[in-house]
Amino acid sequence: MNKTYILNHLGFKESFEEQAKAHPNLYPGRIIEQARDKYRVVTHFGETIAEVSGKFRYEALEAADFPAVGDFVLLDRPTEDAGTAQIQQCLTRQSALIRKAAGTTHERQIIAANVDKVFICMSLNEDFNLRRAERYLALVWDSGAVPTFVLTKTDIAQDLEKKLEDLQQISLGVDILMTSAYDEDSYLSLREYIKQEETVVLVGSSGVGKSTLINGLLAKQKLKTNGLRHDGKGRHTTTQRQLFKLPSGGMIIDTPGLREVGLEQANFSETFSDIVELASCCKFSDCSHGNEPGCAVQEAIEQGQLSQERFSNYQKLIKEAGYDGMNAKEIERRKLDTMFKEMGGMKNARKFLKKKDKRVY
Repeated sequence: MNKTYILNHLGFKESFEEQAKAHPNLYPGRIIEQARDKYRVVTHFGETIAEVSGKFRYEALEAADFPAVGDFVLLDRPTEDAGTAQIQQCLTRQSALIRKAAGTTHERQIIAANVDKVFICMSLNEDFNLRRAERYLALVWDSGAVPTFVLTKTDIAQDLEKKLEDLQQISLGVDILMTSAYDEDSYLSLREYIKQEETVVLVGSSGVGKSTLINGLLAKQKLKTNGLRHDGKGRHTTTQRQLFKLPSGGMIIDTPGLREVGLEQANFSETFSDIVELASCCKFSDCSHGNEPGCAVQEAIEQGQLSQERFSNYQKLIKEAGYDGMNAKEIERRKLDTMFKEMGGMKNARKFLKKKDKRVY
C-alpha cells in the first residue's frame, strides 16, 4: 500500500498536512487507540505504540491538553524499531469533545478530538431521559462537532411515538436515528449516514448498546458486548477509547460509558435557542426570569409554550457551567477568555495579534 494512503484515508486533511510541514524532523500520525498513558498511532509507515514526551507532559496545562483518540500528533519516530515513539505535540484540533472530569471542580477531560459528528446514544428503556439529552447537546454543540441522536433498542420501546415527539421538541432540528440489534436495515441507514473520511464518536451511558452499534456498523463481531443487569442499568463493556475504520470509508470512535456528563463550558445558544430567543424579548435586559414584569420566558411557561422542566434544567446547567447571571454575549466572552487563558484572556490575545500584524507589515 502507498505510504501516504494510510494516513490520508484517516482524515489527514490539508490543514493538518500544512501544520506538519512546519516540523520536517517529526512524523505526523493519528491516534486510533488510548489505554491509560499508551497510545496506538497510525503514521505514513503503519501503526506504532507511543507515549507523551516529558516536555509535552511538563508543558500541558490540564488533562484536556493531553492527546486523545482522534488527535493528529507529531512523533519523534514513525516506528518502534528504535524504542517507543514520543508524542512531541498535538496539531491544532478542528473539534474537541470535552467534559468536566468526574469528582473534580475544574479539571476538564477530553473524550475525543477532530470528530465531525457525535452520536448521542440513548436506549429506549429506563435510560431515556430528556434532561440528560439536553446536557449532552450543550456539551456537543460546544465541541465544534454536529450532534445526532441515535436511539437504540427500538424493539423493546414503549410509547415510542411519544418519546420521539418529546425528543424532537427539545433537540430543535437535530437528526434522530433509530436502531435495533434485531433489524439489520437500521444499521444500513446508519452506515449511509456516515460519509467517507468522516469521523464520528459515540457517547452515552453504559449499557445503551454502543458496542453492539459498532459491531453492526462494522458488520462483524469486533467488540465484546454485555447484556443489561436486572435493574435495567448497563454493564461497562468498553474500557478504552478506540477508532475503527468502516467499510464505507468513514471512521467511528467508541468510548466508555459516561456515568456523569459534567459541564465546564457549554453551548446554550444552540441547545436552548428557544429560551435564549424568549429572553431577548424580556422587558428588562437583566431579567432573571423570576417575578419581573414583562418576562417573556415566564409568559411562555404560563401559556404552555415552554415546559417548566426544560427551563429549570436550563437554569441548572447555566449555573453548573459558571454562567449564572450572564446573557448570551457574556457567556460567549467567558468562553473565549477560557480558550485564551494562557495569554491572559481574549482581550490580551487581541493585543498580541495586533502587535503581530504590525510586525508583519
